[in-house]
This record gives sequence, structure tokens and C-alpha cells, in this order.
Amino acid sequence: MKILNTLILATLAVATVACGYGSKNYAAAPGTMPAISQLNPNSATAGGSAFTLTVNGSNFGTKAVVNWNGAPQSTTTYISANQLMVTVPASMISASGNVQVTVTNPATAGSGMYGGVQAATSSPAIFTID
Repeated sequence: MKILNTLILATLAVATVACGYGSKNYAAAPGTMPAISQLNPNSATAGGSAFTLTVNGSNFGTKAVVNWNGAPQSTTTYISANQLMVTVPASMISASGNVQVTVTNPATAGSGMYGGVQAATSSPAIFTID
């Protein structure tokens, strides 16, 4: 009986490792909550020309998107898990005011026991248009 228990325990241990429970993934996954620490630049002059906005922070997924007042920007470029860049056209800074900039790690479709992952959006950082 002792040998049978040992074989069952060994089989379960091998099955657990083979399923990937022992592996680590250090990249920010979709659905991970991103955080913005800095916008560069953090302001622009109303009526100014187009520019590139650098968003620094943490937990940016490879498919993360910068949102400008809630609108996802298709020109978002992933640099690293800590930095994104987006082109801001002149039309988006034509009038003075404050803009909320957020980052969204997208949802993933899923199957299996746990399904997919929901999208996660950072708290807003404020970009000022003078």
C-alpha cells in the first residue's frame, strides 16, 4: 500500500509541473492593472502642432493602448512594460483644457475552466492644454 501511495503522489507531482504551475511569466499579461507614473511632455499649447507623448509607468502589456479622454489611440507603440509612445495630432490639442490619459491592457478571449481575462485600465494622469 505504501508503494501505491508513493506512486500516486509522484504522478500528481509530475502532472502539476507538466501543466505549467511551476513556470513563471514576468511579462505584463493582458488584464494586469497598468499604472502611469509620468507623461512626457505633460502639457502643450492650444493650437500647437502634433507631437509624440511618452507614457511612463508599469505593467504595460505588449498590446496596451493609450486612451485620450477615454478614446483608444491606434497610434500607441509599445516600447517596454514601463513605457508606451503615442502620436497626438494637432486636432486633439486645438482647445485649452485638461485631458485624462489612461492606459488599458486589453481583455483576452478565453476558453477552458477560467475563461478569458478582463481588460484593465489605469487611473488617469492629467495632460494640460494651455
